Amino acid sequence: MSYLMLSLDWKPPPHVYKATPGYLKHYVRRFAQSSSDHRGTPEHPGRVVTLIHAEEWANFDSQDAFPHEDIVWGVAYTIDKEFKEEVREYLDHREKASLRNLPSTRPNVKQDGYTVHTVDVYGVIDGQEKVVVEQATVYVGKADNPSFVGSEPLDFLAKKIFESVGPSGANKDYLKELSRAVKGLAPESYDSHLQELEVRVNQLEAAAARGEK
Repeated sequence: MSYLMLSLDWKPPPHVYKATPGYLKHYVRRFAQSSSDHRGTPEHPGRVVTLIHAEEWANFDSQDAFPHEDIVWGVAYTIDKEFKEEVREYLDHREKASLRNLPSTRPNVKQDGYTVHTVDVYGVIDGQEKVVVEQATVYVGKADNPSFVGSEPLDFLAKKIFESVGPSGANKDYLKELSRAVKGLAPESYDSHLQELEVRVNQLEAAAARGEK
């Protein structure tokens, strides 16, 4: 079975025997979820990314700098079938979804603000777009997730990410690791949202180093 990991693709799940870079169509990845237990605190929540279908995101993209981008790069990890239930439980916990008791196929099942989809993963081979993994499992966010915050201006997001720190570390490190991972997936891989946020966070860091507020 294959899981397409998009939010933390520099940290693969256990029992992986193959990693295939690729992208989804008709989805967006945005820093649109509040984080009070990993990259922030209840008093000062940070932001983490969520994957959401482009049609649903269109209801919240009024402040999105890239509303028409609907390709998301990530890594499809192929899991040893012997460990599929163990990995499923690991990912369900990681994605804050309670899906352990659902049937193994679990097509488009909604739970705790997420749905679980099966999707084809695309890549570019010899200059041509091709399906590189069929029917990968992916966690897709929903707007009714209580942590969902919708679109926010890039400058506001960058400041929030620059300032926030949680039990899992600095929010800005999460952004930079994710941006680095996406850039390294393939010559064609990109994410304008991540790149622009990284530029702004770097500018805030430089200003802080100069003693500016």
